[in-house]
Amino acid sequence: MRIKRLYLFLIKSYLGTFLATFFICLFVVLMQFLWKYVDELVGKGLDFFVIAQFFYYAALSLVPMALPLSILLSSLMTFGNFGERLELLAMKAAGISLFRIMRPFIFFIACICVGAFFFSNNAMPVIQTKLYTLLYSMRQKTPDVDIPEGSFYSIARYNIYVRQKDTKRQLLKDLMIYDLSKGVHNAQVYAADSGRMSVSADKSSLVLTLYSGESFENLREQTNMMTTVPYRRETFAFKEMMIDFDSNFNMADASVASNKYMAKDLAALSYAVDSLAEKVDSLARHNFIENRGNYFNRTVYNFKPVSRDSLASYAEYSSEKLWAKLTTSEKKKVFDRFISWSERQRSGEEFCATEAGSVSKSMRRHDIERHRKFTLSFACLVFFFIGAPLGAIIRKGGLGMPVVISVILFVIYYIIDNMGYKMAREGVWYVWSGIWMSTAVLFPFGVFLTYQAATDRIVSLTEIGFVKKIIKIFKEMKERRRVGQ
Repeated sequence: MRIKRLYLFLIKSYLGTFLATFFICLFVVLMQFLWKYVDELVGKGLDFFVIAQFFYYAALSLVPMALPLSILLSSLMTFGNFGERLELLAMKAAGISLFRIMRPFIFFIACICVGAFFFSNNAMPVIQTKLYTLLYSMRQKTPDVDIPEGSFYSIARYNIYVRQKDTKRQLLKDLMIYDLSKGVHNAQVYAADSGRMSVSADKSSLVLTLYSGESFENLREQTNMMTTVPYRRETFAFKEMMIDFDSNFNMADASVASNKYMAKDLAALSYAVDSLAEKVDSLARHNFIENRGNYFNRTVYNFKPVSRDSLASYAEYSSEKLWAKLTTSEKKKVFDRFISWSERQRSGEEFCATEAGSVSKSMRRHDIERHRKFTLSFACLVFFFIGAPLGAIIRKGGLGMPVVISVILFVIYYIIDNMGYKMAREGVWYVWSGIWMSTAVLFPFGVFLTYQAATDRIVSLTEIGFVKKIIKIFKEMKERRRVGQ
């Protein structure tokens, strides 16, 4: 009964810290994420509901990044507080080992790991699909038109050229507008001294107001540029044009992300990887057979067919002698044909390489996403076995030392994970080696810290060998600096 009350006390001490650190970490990574997509939000007149949806799905999509960091930080803080308040020492003095103290935490973290797997496999595809569809819809919503100076700007069926802009009076100077609704050869041209552009009340079109200009229009469609076609010329002091322009937000269909790797669960990813691997193999076989035929069965120059009986008469001739017997025009034909064949061969090989590379990259992306379904759960477990023993070693709670150590360890983990991800994505490493490299590097460190804390080999952080050396080096540098002064 005493142990059960102790377990309840330990879980209560850990749960509050874990929830607080989780939401703090989620907020931090969410702010970092928003900096990346701030251009998609600013200046587009999005409704509050759309922005709230974006924040909601973005926060859910960042749970895999915030969860391991929060487990590391909360474990460090909880066990650091136990050590600082001598509660850990009291429990060990009562005959309770560190593994027995960690037992309720291990059970709790195991439940989180299982939940993280189901979250990655079942919830993340839906969340990523919603977020991708929302981002796609936000990109399709064009902001208020900002026509550049000195270059053509396309809006619907119009090409607009503005030589200069007066931002104070919101005036466009020296305009030229091409209406291409009837085709390029039958364009209607407008030239104006100045003009203004605004959005209609229903946001379904743009109103372009022109001042002091002329318009040119063909009266009959021309099919041949050499024929003379009558045209109409109009001079105006004031003219308004309506340009179709839907500036309202329209949510795209979810099918735009249905075939993406982030929208698939474990079973769909495994099926996609197998299908793409088979396609890569078939492309490789096809390219090999085709290249073999091109290289070994080609003819550079068409000589007359020769019978078997007459082949012996050609044996005494070498390639140099045969080449010397050709005329200059025949040699030129050989060179031209060989160059043409080389260009065709190079273009074909580049196309085959591009197609095979695209399929291989898609296969690797699906395989990466399949492995990530498991790496999140394993990373949570590894970070707990780093944070809990390290907190028992340093015996410092609060938000000082634990935050510094957690950030350093997580930055190391993030750098290794990002490097492995890029190597796996580009095909430099095997997918499994790149994706699992970060957890494989930190797992021995967690085992080492757990062993050291369980056997009381280290009573403080400063008693670790390499830390002692670093402290000694800094002391020597400080002493030399003081003597030099």
